[in-house]
Amino acid sequence: MSTTVWTVTGMTCGHCVKAVTEEVSALPGVTGVDVDLESGRVTVTADTDPDAAAVAAAVDEAGYTLVTA
Repeated sequence: MSTTVWTVTGMTCGHCVKAVTEEVSALPGVTGVDVDLESGRVTVTADTDPDAAAVAAAVDEAGYTLVTA
């Protein structure tokens, strides 16, 4: 089991949280997603290390931006 935390920009409401949660939850191997609206932090729990590109694409599909280093 792996837990990874990312930051997402552009979220402003509960609908934003729901959209990001739904898109990231649909990724293969993801077992849990916790989105904190206030900080923009998205915690992803998965069977293996989540692919950052896949998470970024899912967040983009929801209409937001994943902050990458």
